[in-house]
Amino acid sequence: MLANSTRGFLWSDVETRTLLNIWGERDIQTALGGNFRNSHVYRDVARRLGIMGFERTPEQCRVRIKSLKRQFILAKEGNLRNNGQYHKICKFYDAMETILNCRPQIDPQELLDSGAVGDETEEEVDTDPPQDPYLESTGESSYPETQVKLEYPPIPVTVGNSNHLSKVLSHLHELNPSATISSQSAGGPSSKRPKKRHADLALDSVTKRLLEQSAEAEQSFYQMEEQRLQAEDHRREAKHARELHMLQVLGQMFSSIATRNPVATATPNTAMPPALNTMELSGPVFASLTQLAFLEHSSLGTAACRGMDDILPLVKNIVPQLTSKKHKGFLEYTHIVYTGAPYFAAISALKVGADMSHVFCAKAAVTVIKSYSPELIVHPVLDSPNAVEEIEKWLPRLHCLVVGPGLGRDEMLLKTAKEVIEKSKARDIPIIIDADGLWLVAQQPSVIQGYKKGILTPNYMEFTRLYEAMHHEPLDSSDHQRSAMELSVAMGNLTVVLKGEDDLITDGNKGILCRQEGSGCRCGGQGDLLSGSLGVLAHWAYTSSADMTKRGCHLVAAFGACSLTRQCNRQAFHKHWRATTTTDMIQEISSAFKKLFES
Repeated sequence: MLANSTRGFLWSDVETRTLLNIWGERDIQTALGGNFRNSHVYRDVARRLGIMGFERTPEQCRVRIKSLKRQFILAKEGNLRNNGQYHKICKFYDAMETILNCRPQIDPQELLDSGAVGDETEEEVDTDPPQDPYLESTGESSYPETQVKLEYPPIPVTVGNSNHLSKVLSHLHELNPSATISSQSAGGPSSKRPKKRHADLALDSVTKRLLEQSAEAEQSFYQMEEQRLQAEDHRREAKHARELHMLQVLGQMFSSIATRNPVATATPNTAMPPALNTMELSGPVFASLTQLAFLEHSSLGTAACRGMDDILPLVKNIVPQLTSKKHKGFLEYTHIVYTGAPYFAAISALKVGADMSHVFCAKAAVTVIKSYSPELIVHPVLDSPNAVEEIEKWLPRLHCLVVGPGLGRDEMLLKTAKEVIEKSKARDIPIIIDADGLWLVAQQPSVIQGYKKGILTPNYMEFTRLYEAMHHEPLDSSDHQRSAMELSVAMGNLTVVLKGEDDLITDGNKGILCRQEGSGCRCGGQGDLLSGSLGVLAHWAYTSSADMTKRGCHLVAAFGACSLTRQCNRQAFHKHWRATTTTDMIQEISSAFKKLFES
């Protein structure tokens, strides 16, 4: 902080006495007494002081005079109380007394304001704190002048003490008998501007008003809460009545189907459930039994329940048993070709049970991906001119293909991804397409259309883009189940997993609604965990020996991946709350998998 340019300069005794001599000259005193604005007077004082060989600014001269006058007043008051003991604190007491006694007219209120209350009337306002009178009146210094910021506590003054004020006024009268002092000029009612007074409200009335307002607000809150609860009850009752009506309609439909074809309703591995509990039906083709339901559809207008109360046992059936007789790559050997940002999907596949996880990416990404996990096998060939030939060398060893997240929309990368998909279809392996891979499908549906082992995992925005590309009309957002089945049929009965609050899984003929409990916190990269785990489960489902899953193994695999992802999200959310990330979810794969499929 810079020092104040007008304070803190040490004045020598010689310099101070010279200043007092100039300030005490009659023309200077006359000019000061007759003008309210006196900056020109102190400019003249500074000029005369410069002629005497002392370079000072007008402001420094003004501040020094003000300080000397304050010292003089304090010393004068101290002498009245302590028999002259305070005379020592004012080194230039005699000179100041001589000058002030010879002054033509002295306003007592002016001296009080300048010495005890505030700034003097004849000088400009100064808001800086007062200086210590003793330090400023000490002897001459041999060091060069330096700006120093000096701050001292203000001088305490009791303005309201009438005895003290009378003593000061009488003493001023002794200094200058010719000065006429009136009680009105010394502090009477007309010498000061009256202060504005505001009407004060009684504290009890204010408190009473606050209490009344608080009671009114509380009453209003209770009324609104009661209305909300009543509306909630009405909504719940309406929903229950609607569900009962749907159950009646569905029961009548099932009865008519069973009457027409009694053999088709029972097989060695499936049976009609004895009762349907809490079933929701949106349109004539989709339902949920408690948490899940398995429906088989011969068309979009009719439905016949093939009956499974719970899909999780089916997922357990496709999970291979751990045994020492299997070598690395036997049956469980699953490779993930995952273009772009691969880490979440590739590491999820490993943690679910893949023996190896291959990543085909651009050269710039290989170091970053390897730094995430040394378990991943990374091939930096995706942006090379012969990328397809390099990837094709590994296809005989791959059991699943995941394409999309982080792929981008560069024409060369999309062309490479399309050719790799075509060659993978020839090898009849499951292909999971997500993210930017779905952008490729929306532009060129034929790349995967009609491939029975193809699985699409769109979110709502990606699903809307696919639907409008296939049907050339806006999506009907009021019936997601029907729209999902229509998209699956248009794509040649591909499996579609529409991610959302409830995951909708359909192949156009059958459908599952996954309501495994998750959390309200959805993380960026959560879909990558789904696609990576789905690749492994799809391979297990298609190679499983469980006959009961052959009719819908792709749906079972998709349901298992959705359930696992939601369970990981739930467990991670319980530990990390709003700070949950996909990395936290990946750490929960082992315990979530065991809880869902191995307990």
